Amino acid sequence: MRAPIILRIVGLLLMLFSVSMLTPVPVSLYFGDGNWHVFVLSALITLGVGALLWHPFRNDTRELRLRDGFVVTFAFWAVLGAFGALPLMLAPQPDMTITDALFEAMSGLTTTGATVLVGLEHLPPSILIYRQQLQWLGGMGIIVLAVAVLPMLGVGGMQLYRAEVPGPVKDTKLTPRITETAKALWYIYLTITVACAVAYWAAGMSVLDAVAHSFSTVAIGGFSTHDASFAQFDSNAIHLVAVAFMFIAGINFSLHFLAWRSLSLANYLRDPEFRAYAMFLGAVFLVVLMLLLASGVYERFSDALLRGLFQAVSIATTTGFTSDEFALWPGMLPALLILTSFVGGCAASTAGGMKVIRWLLIFKQGSRELVRLVHPAAEIPVKLGTRAVPGRVVEAVWGFFSVYILVATTMLLVFLATGLDQVSAFSAVAATLNNLGPGLGEVAGGFHTVSDLGKWMGIVGMLLGRLEVFTVLVLITPAFWRR
Repeated sequence: MRAPIILRIVGLLLMLFSVSMLTPVPVSLYFGDGNWHVFVLSALITLGVGALLWHPFRNDTRELRLRDGFVVTFAFWAVLGAFGALPLMLAPQPDMTITDALFEAMSGLTTTGATVLVGLEHLPPSILIYRQQLQWLGGMGIIVLAVAVLPMLGVGGMQLYRAEVPGPVKDTKLTPRITETAKALWYIYLTITVACAVAYWAAGMSVLDAVAHSFSTVAIGGFSTHDASFAQFDSNAIHLVAVAFMFIAGINFSLHFLAWRSLSLANYLRDPEFRAYAMFLGAVFLVVLMLLLASGVYERFSDALLRGLFQAVSIATTTGFTSDEFALWPGMLPALLILTSFVGGCAASTAGGMKVIRWLLIFKQGSRELVRLVHPAAEIPVKLGTRAVPGRVVEAVWGFFSVYILVATTMLLVFLATGLDQVSAFSAVAATLNNLGPGLGEVAGGFHTVSDLGKWMGIVGMLLGRLEVFTVLVLITPAFWRR
């Protein structure tokens, strides 16, 4: 690890992030909520600290190594959460403690959507749009955005990209140059966001709500400008728009790029992960619909159909919007929905969870072992589509699965130690580690009643989930620090 290079890059990234803090200023001035100076001050503090980190090492233009990339990725997300909390701490409303502000900022940047705030309708519009903006920036990963800019400043980006991009597709590049890859991903991300905002507005949302919810929908974040989330909008059209864009955002963004470049949908249909993703969401929806109909929660079939579809897609993709109080649904429905968040969306999407491709590989490997019981001498490769998956990838998936469960178990014990009951503690783990947001029991309405220790556990869990566990845990292994 080379500290001068890392400090220089973190400083550069902080200076870039400081610019984004000025976006809510026009919103504050337009609505006259008096918070414009909070964002200017926060931007200046962030810019100043970034400059102090960058300036002493500005002439160190050595290329990043892989280990440096892991440190920069973790350090930047940790630092970004701290500085992202500044406007929330400095603003007169909401009046937040340091712990609450850090929790809210980390929840936004990691696209978790868990919140400690209540009475969102009474908050200043600039604060509301800032929360949504944090999710939008975190959705694709602000570091992926940065690698499109850093080469112009004399810093290569491949190591950062490898550390940031989730799943077993880290070495897949859409274009020959990593800079072009990052730009392509962000153009697609921006285009989908604009389309989502226009669709929300056309379906009946106000301009502020349409922009705000497009940020959190495409980021699969879950923050809303209303305490009731999507239950605030009595519009089937708005709910269907949300379902469509949550589904789109949960797809591997490289497939969006290939579809755009080839002007064909064939790449989606040929992709085994996409097919598994669509089948998984379809199966979850059908089970939820049948249970809703059997329990008689809704009198009309159309209500059960739409609410079941919305909640199934929202929770399974780890978006976390709610169109109803699903935690109060009868029987196993709430637990079923929470468990689906452990699957999540596709790799290289904005979704959380373990990712569909990992579960698909686990299923295929399990199926292979069953066949081997009957045919012990058979050589049976694990395949995705027509391609055999290297044994090293399968081993890595099982390693990830094991560590994920171990981390989840540790978090569960900590949440129980804070005084949460078993249902609340388990759902708190799912809400934070899977970057889901809503939970059950005491955390069904948010984390404002959770102790400070529980909130700090949630912060750690959100960071682990966003960086897919290994990127964080590798930093505490002796092998990483050994020369």
